[in-house]
Amino acid sequence: MKRITWWPQAWLGLVFSWGALVGWPAVTGRLEWPALLLWFGSIAWVVGYDTLYAIQDIEDDSLVGVKSSARRLGDKAPAGIALFYAFALAFWGAAVWSVRPDWLALVTLIPATLHLANQALRADPRDGGLALRLFRSNRTCGLLIFLGMLVVGLSSR
Repeated sequence: MKRITWWPQAWLGLVFSWGALVGWPAVTGRLEWPALLLWFGSIAWVVGYDTLYAIQDIEDDSLVGVKSSARRLGDKAPAGIALFYAFALAFWGAAVWSVRPDWLALVTLIPATLHLANQALRADPRDGGLALRLFRSNRTCGLLIFLGMLVVGLSSR
């Protein structure tokens, strides 16, 4: 996809995030809005964190003539990452709300929100080492999202 589009991270998001579309019906027997909202949020998250990863490859990608969101966004990469993270959190918040329409349930997203905001604020398109460390910190973000969703899921029964 890096040879076809400036947004190969979007393709990666579509592929990496399909678990929401498979897991939800496996448990409920139906494909419902929460699964789609989780999927869209996960796609946005992947685009954000893979843009961080692509920052470290900007020079090599340019030399070999392949595209990436980091190259396309250039110095605006941190703002782009923040925007995709905001979309992710909005979709995840909508998914949480659709399962448990209670403002308290949305509180479960605060730790991940703070974590992602920290990444976006610290991202520097000129520092590949920092970008790699921030990218790797998404393991923690994934855990925070999982724990938040677990709390909502267990409390909505």
